Amino acid sequence: MTKPPKSKPLLQTDKPVRSRPRKPRDPTQPNLPLDPMPYRVEPCLALLKARVPKGDQWAYEIKWDGYRLAVHIEPTGVRIITRGGHDWTHRFPAIEAAAKSLGVSTAILDGEAVVLDEQGRSDFSALQQSLGGRHGKATSGDAIFMAFDLLYFDGHSFIETELSTRRHLLESLITGEGAIRLSEEVDADGEALLRIACEHDLEGIIAKDREAPYRSGRGGEWVKVKCIQSDSFAIVGYEHSMSARAGIGSLLLAARRGGKLVYVGSVGTGFKEAPTWKLREELDKLVTKKPAVEYAGRRKDIVWTRPRLIAEIEYRAWTADGKLRHASYKGLRDSADKAEIYEIA
Repeated sequence: MTKPPKSKPLLQTDKPVRSRPRKPRDPTQPNLPLDPMPYRVEPCLALLKARVPKGDQWAYEIKWDGYRLAVHIEPTGVRIITRGGHDWTHRFPAIEAAAKSLGVSTAILDGEAVVLDEQGRSDFSALQQSLGGRHGKATSGDAIFMAFDLLYFDGHSFIETELSTRRHLLESLITGEGAIRLSEEVDADGEALLRIACEHDLEGIIAKDREAPYRSGRGGEWVKVKCIQSDSFAIVGYEHSMSARAGIGSLLLAARRGGKLVYVGSVGTGFKEAPTWKLREELDKLVTKKPAVEYAGRRKDIVWTRPRLIAEIEYRAWTADGKLRHASYKGLRDSADKAEIYEIA
């Protein structure tokens, strides 16, 4: 099993941004009646905003680019559950071992599985490769779990408890640099943190309401602000090219508008050798004569496919006619990750 890499400093400046001081757990906290441990909790999702929310009620963290997971520590063992409800315990043996070594009888940790690059940034493509690609069966020894919330602990549910208390308990639990690490709250002005994150080529930041309970879904208690846009789009075809990797000149992409898919442009960069051949194999299983979108472009040699594959695409902006600008392919989302196709408002 590969030893997880040591954490690297992310935000080095003349005046480095520091995590706020951690407080010791209060031993005089009163005993509470035991709560049944939920089998699964639907995750709280961050709402995308253009601006960083301001005010003392907001706590800020770096946005990680990986797979959302919940780590369940139970008397019978550890379960690692994906956002879509799939059990991936066997695919993250280092995280499973680290969870067992925390020394607690029951807990549910919310966080993100990531693989870090040499600068300590999360690398989605590297995470996918470590797991053998989409629908792969490989186990990842490189992935670590960045924990950012605690939903259940020592027989007590904290779902209805404010974030500040949940974080207080989480910080007392996660103290090491192993396969489970704390996603630090950064004690800084939100806009300044976003600017520094963008300067270091990070994806963005997350703002969380300290006073809010844990709410499943995208209710606005958590907000994400990105440096570079990265969203999920359906692949509806590809442009065949004899000179390109695996014969894929570009992928044709679609987003949702109302109840149907609409064409939002193509992506022709970001492809890597081995994953692209696997992508071509999957696309060729989905070939159809009937396009899933209306298309009025001039591309030739288009191979239309059924919109079963979802790609994570990085892009800079939208054109006036609703197409992606400067798009780059990052990889396929796994069905277990329950990725949502981008919805055009």
